[in-house]
Amino acid sequence: MADTDEEELNRRHAEKMKKKKAARDKILATKTIEKGLLMVHTGKGKGKSTAAMGLAARAVGNGMKVGIIQFVKGVWETGERVVLEKFPDLCVMKAMGDGFTWETQDRERDLAAARQAWEAAKEMMADPGFDLVVLDELNIVLRYDNLPLEEVIEVLQNKREMLHVVVTGRNAKDELIEIADLVTEMTQIKHPFRSGVKAQKGIEF
Repeated sequence: MADTDEEELNRRHAEKMKKKKAARDKILATKTIEKGLLMVHTGKGKGKSTAAMGLAARAVGNGMKVGIIQFVKGVWETGERVVLEKFPDLCVMKAMGDGFTWETQDRERDLAAARQAWEAAKEMMADPGFDLVVLDELNIVLRYDNLPLEEVIEVLQNKREMLHVVVTGRNAKDELIEIADLVTEMTQIKHPFRSGVKAQKGIEF
């Protein structure tokens, strides 16, 4: 009796999975468009830049050329930077900022650093050799009005058709969300910083 019940459960499971696969295959068959995506990682939770760097590593693993501009993390030496710089033919990484804005306390310096980073980003996006460009923490620059939002939106809207772009940072502007193909919001449920745990090597950098 037990064997019969188990066989019946297996049969039902196989039938259920068969129907799910057929439904999924039907949906996938309608997805025929291939294009460069504008992706936004935002929200208060940890992992926005981490996810973008993971995507960069995936692209490099597929032989794609990646450009990374770090807008406000220039003072940090990160593990992912060390890894990606081992592939100089496939990854160009530039840390342009002087650290987070509340560390510099110098608006003119912030404006100059943001402009320098943005000009480098535009060059990368215009270069047909790049398949993916990561604009890390661009949202923070836009939040503090260190770059004209209209200019950024126009450039991103008119990027090359097959170029993938990732923009990270909390408080993404509504205008950016509107033109993006993919928007992911990281939600903070718990964070060790609130318990007195400092940023640790291999986890935060």
